Amino acid sequence: MNLFVSLRYLIALDDHRHFGRAALACHVTQPALSNALRALEANFGTSIVKRGRNFAGFTPEGERVLVSARRIVREQELLRQDLESRAGKPQGQLLIGAVPTAMPIAARFAAMLQEAHPGIEVTLRSLSSIELETGLESLALDMGLGYVERGDTGSAHLRVVPQYTEHYYLLRRRPEAQPLGHARTDMTWAEAASLRLCLLSAEMHNRTIVDRAFRSVGCQVNPAIETNSPMTLVLGVVAGRVCSVLPGALLEITRGYPDLEALALTEPLVEVPIAFLVHETNRPSRTLEAALAFAQDPVWLGQAARHAGRLLA
Repeated sequence: MNLFVSLRYLIALDDHRHFGRAALACHVTQPALSNALRALEANFGTSIVKRGRNFAGFTPEGERVLVSARRIVREQELLRQDLESRAGKPQGQLLIGAVPTAMPIAARFAAMLQEAHPGIEVTLRSLSSIELETGLESLALDMGLGYVERGDTGSAHLRVVPQYTEHYYLLRRRPEAQPLGHARTDMTWAEAASLRLCLLSAEMHNRTIVDRAFRSVGCQVNPAIETNSPMTLVLGVVAGRVCSVLPGALLEITRGYPDLEALALTEPLVEVPIAFLVHETNRPSRTLEAALAFAQDPVWLGQAARHAGRLLA
């Protein structure tokens, strides 16, 4: 078995934390992936993967091999991009992670970047803030779109490229009877606290921000529905008798629901900076250099700010 291929399989197992999903990602059978990992263990003369009915993690030696594997594979990708790219025409892969609430902006960024640079193959993953930071630290991600305010982003090893400011809205069904010319455009956090709410679950950093806003007005909210899926926030409002709190970037997915309306949440006005994060020790590939330049282009930043704002009339 080719050693380099086995290292790629090892990285896939770490990315997916599941033998079957890692095999699918590598376009091989699960036995083929398992055999390659056993061959890797034989090559190094040590156990790498903790054995069990399901994936149970890596041995201490395996963690060391994994770190080296990522660097070896990354250096190979850097070399390939250097050899294949021409001036102004980067060629190669780019892996971007984004927190779920920023995925609409990340998707727009990926599409516009790929249109500007057709040689870039973009993979976009929805990740929690912790997964995002771990991926950047391990060099599993090229760049991540997430919350600047999280403590870990203060690390000297992370470069911050500001993108837009997140604002918050109360999403609800449009009242059947509203006085002509008196439709509401905003709502206070204290008013929102009295409603039946569908919110993101506690492990999501977005929920930390929302809970903090409610506490600032002396309210503690027990949501009727919790989820880790931003789409479920919208569908919960569509299908039931609940309201939700959304950042502006997610309002774009409500366009197909004319019965919904979004009210700007005020008192307090919550503004949260969102940025691309890149590990400083991550020697930029040609594709990452192009992506960072695009992320700082005034035209793109204008698009990001507009689509992160209020999108419902």
